[in-house]
Amino acid sequence: MTGRVIDSHLHLWDLPRSDYAWITPELGPLHRSFGPGDAEVELTAAGVDAAVLVQADDTTSDTEFMLEVARAHHWVAGVVGWVPLDSEPGAAAALVALEGEPLLRGVRHLVHDDPRDDFLDLPDVRASLGRVAAQGLTFDVPDAWPRHLDAAARLARDLPELTVVLDHLGKPPAGGHGLGEWRAQLDRLAAAPNAVVKFSGLHLPGVPFTEAGVGLLLDVALEAFGADRVMYGGDWPMSVPHGGYRHTWDVMRACLDRLAPGERDAVLGGNAEHIYGLNEISRKRNQC
Repeated sequence: MTGRVIDSHLHLWDLPRSDYAWITPELGPLHRSFGPGDAEVELTAAGVDAAVLVQADDTTSDTEFMLEVARAHHWVAGVVGWVPLDSEPGAAAALVALEGEPLLRGVRHLVHDDPRDDFLDLPDVRASLGRVAAQGLTFDVPDAWPRHLDAAARLARDLPELTVVLDHLGKPPAGGHGLGEWRAQLDRLAAAPNAVVKFSGLHLPGVPFTEAGVGLLLDVALEAFGADRVMYGGDWPMSVPHGGYRHTWDVMRACLDRLAPGERDAVLGGNAEHIYGLNEISRKRNQC
């Protein structure tokens, strides 16, 4: 590697701080708080230099928690937080309040948990995302398949000033059923030059997490988006039930090591620095 290795997709959560309604006892080892100390141990052991923290709850308190961690830990390269996109006045007020937060690099909404299939097409959401773009922030879309992947493509097409970040390759369908339509929708999103994708979160039900299987999904991402629009993400601690950070890293790094050195370095860090604008944050911190 000629640059930093940056995990573009890492979560922390502090159960007393926010609702995290989806984190229930049924999730087993995920039903506890995961703090910066836990994450730093995992990243250091894997040789990963930095990470972008990504929201795990549609609340202001979760965003505040991540920003507090980011200010205190230099391995945090940036934060993808949350604002109430479905209320333009609410989003505008939240964005004004966050305007002085250089570590905030983007926003996200848990669309897969939202009951509204048309969330990304709602007028208030579109207007709010226009404000997000004007503030120089990106927009992450999680688990888009099957309800929101085409909507993400429409969003990227209609708001060319907004960088649309598709998390986890949109969460491909497991077991092969629907792969053709998922790939077609992925290609429609990739046709927008302002759309990028994360090679992350690919522990799919019933699908072995192996270099062969995950490598095929990487090939799809590279064919659709090119190596300059793909980012590595470990999706920890969601990987904990599947062998943890190091196992996930070893499989994904083996896939990426098949690429030409320049392409590999871009996916492992260079693209995240550019897409999330992380270099300026690093320079400011080094001046302190």
